[in-house]
Amino acid sequence: MTAEQPSLDRLSEVAAERGLRICVVESLTSGRLASTIGAGDDAGDWFAGGIVAYLTDVKESLLGLTPGTDPCSAECAEQLAESARRLFDADVCISTTGVGGPEPEGGHDPGTVFIGWATDDGVGHRMLALTGDPHEVLDETVDTAIRLLAFHAEGIRPAGPRRSGAASTELNGPAD
Repeated sequence: MTAEQPSLDRLSEVAAERGLRICVVESLTSGRLASTIGAGDDAGDWFAGGIVAYLTDVKESLLGLTPGTDPCSAECAEQLAESARRLFDADVCISTTGVGGPEPEGGHDPGTVFIGWATDDGVGHRMLALTGDPHEVLDETVDTAIRLLAFHAEGIRPAGPRRSGAASTELNGPAD
């Protein structure tokens, strides 16, 4: 069992129970987060997908990152999460950006990581100052991102009329 498995199990359970739609947007983790989440129980029912946008110009053109935003910043992480959440019509989105190392980049020490999140209620981030080699930094980033996803998913009410199957009958009346 991997370190993130209990959090992934909880995320899978909450997303399925509440009819949530989850997505991710990755820079630092280059698809590792989506790959890990996609292995969750019944992910085909709740995991909308992910975007890997490594280059800053791609983040700007695809996800609307404000030009000049530091790619290793809270602002970047939050903008990426909110943009992807809208693109995927998701209930919650997590983003990863930062410096994996082993060398500093853009004036940031290796292990400087920002994980952003977005829900209908708003956006936020967590900054991490990780130590270790690049592989360890990525492992800890993925683990923390999954824990944050599970935490934010738990704070979301069950699916509303837009996504629940029963709601179409309530809105449109019984089928003839």
